[in-house]
Amino acid sequence: MTCPSLLHRGPLAGATGGHVSDLTVTGIHRVADAAVRARGHLRGDDTLGQFARYVVVGALSTLLYGLVFVAADVAGDQVANLAGAIASTLLANELHRRLTFHAGGQVSWFTAQWEGGGLAVIGLVATSLALAGFQTLVGDVRPLVQIALVTGVTGAIGLVRFVALRAWVFSTGSARRE
Repeated sequence: MTCPSLLHRGPLAGATGGHVSDLTVTGIHRVADAAVRARGHLRGDDTLGQFARYVVVGALSTLLYGLVFVAADVAGDQVANLAGAIASTLLANELHRRLTFHAGGQVSWFTAQWEGGGLAVIGLVATSLALAGFQTLVGDVRPLVQIALVTGVTGAIGLVRFVALRAWVFSTGSARRE
């Protein structure tokens, strides 16, 4: 027996001439069209496409950092931190060179590592100074507050690093080779 509520045509059914499946097909086409446009946009060399790839590379290199940190933690936190930072920076610089900025032909591996690594060191110093300064001003705080500070500073440095990588290290105007 059919439920009485299924016999009632709702507003969606009226919008498609009485067939809800028409709306579903139209929705699928819209999603597919949006995905095709997004894919093309992500492959382009405009700022938004590069920034999206930059964020993905950042996530991948952060994952590598975590894996190396856990694996190297038997040697101590500082050694694990340094090993994770080096491994994730090497990966991030190479992926930025090849994928994010499509500069594999213009910028050598060494140049990308030297200049991109220098920017990463500047970011590490800035984060360390922010933590030290905050602790001097406020004193001991809960770890969540420290994590929030580091996250904010890291996000700001990440934006500055994106601009520096885009404008300086991987700029399309520079055809620098090793």
